[in-house]
Amino acid sequence: MKKIIPLVLIPTLLMNAAYATSIFNSDIENLITTLKAPTPIISDLKQLTDEIGGRLTGTQANKKSVNWALKKFHEAGVTAKKEPFTMPRAWSEKTISAKVFNRQINFSPRIVAMPFTKKTHYRGLTAIIVNLNKGTESDFEKVNTDLYLKDKWLLIETDILDDKIGINGLFQEYTNAVTIEERALAVEATGIIYMSSRPKNLLYRHLPSSGVDNKLPIVVMERESAQRTQRLINSGESLKLTAKINILGEKSYQANNVVAEITGDTFPEQIVLIGAHIDSFDLGTGALDNGANVSLVIDLARQIKKLGIVPKRTIRFVLFNGEEQGMYGSWGYTQTHIDELDNHILATIIDIGTGAISGFFINGREEIKASVDSVLHPVAELGPFSQVIDPVVGTDNYDFMMQGIANLVANQANANYASNYHAQSDTFDKVDQWQLKINSAIMGATILGIANLDEIPWQRQTAEQVVEMVEKFNIEQAMKTFGLQQGWQDNKRGIQH
Repeated sequence: MKKIIPLVLIPTLLMNAAYATSIFNSDIENLITTLKAPTPIISDLKQLTDEIGGRLTGTQANKKSVNWALKKFHEAGVTAKKEPFTMPRAWSEKTISAKVFNRQINFSPRIVAMPFTKKTHYRGLTAIIVNLNKGTESDFEKVNTDLYLKDKWLLIETDILDDKIGINGLFQEYTNAVTIEERALAVEATGIIYMSSRPKNLLYRHLPSSGVDNKLPIVVMERESAQRTQRLINSGESLKLTAKINILGEKSYQANNVVAEITGDTFPEQIVLIGAHIDSFDLGTGALDNGANVSLVIDLARQIKKLGIVPKRTIRFVLFNGEEQGMYGSWGYTQTHIDELDNHILATIIDIGTGAISGFFINGREEIKASVDSVLHPVAELGPFSQVIDPVVGTDNYDFMMQGIANLVANQANANYASNYHAQSDTFDKVDQWQLKINSAIMGATILGIANLDEIPWQRQTAEQVVEMVEKFNIEQAMKTFGLQQGWQDNKRGIQH
């Protein structure tokens, strides 16, 4: 039997609905205003970067940062906990040194090891250096006559990575490394010496293409010394490199994400997630990548709680660990919460420093575009905004995407992200403090807006739909770049397909 609503009640119901809508709208407006005003976001970031510093997963500094973040959530009155997951292999560089030499020449360039490079004998690893230019297929073929490259250090020239080239240049560097490292293994090289792509003796490290399964010694040499070495070799000198690499760890271990939430009052079982990774590499202090956005996530939770805002859906704030070494924290999260993934409405990640947000990557999910457009209306003056359909591989949205969960990645201006990426120069002074505040308002409007939607016009994708997305956007090469393809192919990572 249909329920008949007396006509006299209809105006009252409409008024109540309008009142509820106005409350939610005012909540968003209040949150935006508060986030743009002075808050502890900058002082939090200063503590995280200046006092704790670089936060490589597995180190004491990383553990300290997890406890620091947990305390920040608790002080804000937000429910939070540490959530363990498994890192497959411990790795941190204890000491490293290098010597380039022959009978007449001897100098000691600064180098760093790429992650998961194994330690050498205490006397070091010594071999002849071969200048392989850019390390293209033809470069290998020209030099590798009679297996000449076997048991040699391969010196690889890189293009300058600056903020003009930006993130596109950064991803090209990752892409080039895939084939270089495959070829180096195939010719049984001793190891790879990458010329630093940053000038002025700046060093950095990032994940090799084989990730935790890396079998090659791979180092980055300061650009000026690598160019000196290259010039000497090109002038006819035969040079050797001795690299002494002392690494801590090899075994798997437990690390922790930080998971906080504010429970919704209408659909509490439905989850809208915002995340940033709390770990960083250890050369700088991880301000742009990704301390600034850790502080943003904490401050967003703090201000929602302080304003007494109760969203319709539960908002979950997650600080992922192990991102730099293979996005293991977000993978661990999806494994821990496998039984409630159907209830994850959206996962949103911010991970490109403090560049201005111009919209979001919607990662192949055209059906979410209209809703994202609508929740950005309250911050339209901070735009313009547009959404990009292409999927992003390389940050913590990956495992949500591969589980069929709708996901966003903030699309940010290059700003100064690329030139400081994973480098000694990634420090607090590089942060655009004003833009970080503006970005927090944009993220706040997005997350609270999605959490307060009356209806969600999308669902979790099926395995077939995820496979179709992978094929349609041809993302397997990008997966290979970050050592993720094999896990997908072996059905060990992502939705069972």
